Amino acid sequence: MDIKREPPKKGKRIAYIAGATIALIGVTVALSRLEAAPPTVERGSLWIDTVRRGEMVRQVRGPGTLQPEQIRFVSTVTAGRVERVLVRPGAKVVAGTVLVELSNPDVQLEALTAEQQLNGAEGALVMLKTNLETARLNQEGVVATTRSDFNEAKRNADVADGLDTLLSKNDVGKAHDKGIELQTRMRIEQQRLTVMSDNIKQQISLQQEQVAKLRDIVHYQEARVQSMKVLAGADGVVQDMELQPGQWLQPGTLLAKVAQPGKLKAVLRIPETQAKDIQIDQPTQIDTRNGIIAGHVFRIDPSAQNGTVGVEISLDGTLPGARPDLSVDGTIEIERLKDVLYVGRPSYGQAESTVGMFKLTPDGTGATRVNVTLGRSSVNTIEIKQGLNVHDRVIISDMSAMDSHEKVRVQ
Repeated sequence: MDIKREPPKKGKRIAYIAGATIALIGVTVALSRLEAAPPTVERGSLWIDTVRRGEMVRQVRGPGTLQPEQIRFVSTVTAGRVERVLVRPGAKVVAGTVLVELSNPDVQLEALTAEQQLNGAEGALVMLKTNLETARLNQEGVVATTRSDFNEAKRNADVADGLDTLLSKNDVGKAHDKGIELQTRMRIEQQRLTVMSDNIKQQISLQQEQVAKLRDIVHYQEARVQSMKVLAGADGVVQDMELQPGQWLQPGTLLAKVAQPGKLKAVLRIPETQAKDIQIDQPTQIDTRNGIIAGHVFRIDPSAQNGTVGVEISLDGTLPGARPDLSVDGTIEIERLKDVLYVGRPSYGQAESTVGMFKLTPDGTGATRVNVTLGRSSVNTIEIKQGLNVHDRVIISDMSAMDSHEKVRVQ
């Protein structure tokens, strides 16, 4: 039997709709106030380190090579064409070993011309000595003849004085005048001999100087000819010599480097931003991949090149297998900081800056970003000034992908 239903009242329907709307708004507001679930990161992909307090060793590191402390650079003295290359890089040589033979006909011609000029000057010197000596002897003969004539005139004047009663005054006067004349001539000829002797010394000296200059030129030209055979100049091992027969070389061209036997040194290239604290005598460790050699800084380049500074390290020990041009890594100890907070150097952030680091929760299942003030840095560690405490564990691997999050889950 059908039962007649009465329609619901309109007021109740409105109340139901209003209640549902208010409930929906409340749920929406509550959901909007809930934090988004933090992203998850794999623990195996993270580098986690613990903050420690104690002594922190500041170090800087850079790549480099081993080089001999003494290297002789061999270059050409004069231009020439390569005739023969007698040794190759890696060969052991002594000072007198011929590395390269060059040829240059012009150099040989100049040497012959210089020798010819020297021979001519030496012949001229011999002829000059002969002529001057002959003239001096002739003058000595003139002086001797004049002296003899003077003595005879003097004797005649004395005789005339004794016969003054027999001779006229005119004859006596002539005898005395003749003596005075010959005395004057003898004095003049003697002076002429003295001047001639002094002049002989000066002329011979000038010619001897000319001969000496030409002899030096000959020696120089002979040295140029000898330099066509390029010698090693020192005992050692030949390095960096790449020449081909027929190649033309200009004066001063570097032919080879001869590494002289002895101690090796390490030349490191340190980034210029890290080189400001390097000082002479700071201790250093050189890693040759076959072992560690201790050393100390003994020279620092005054200027940077390509963003790095050259630092030369004197090695305090030797290591088997170490050889020139071997690639190495060097670590220089800058200073030791006493009683400081430090942690492993993160892959982000620079010294003396503030960065955000994720600190792990006590249970290790999550991490929260904290602002950390960094201090002085080293190769693998960095000083903590503010933001962390001893035993705090932080993520030091790259977390740039989580820059928009304040928390992460670690699993």
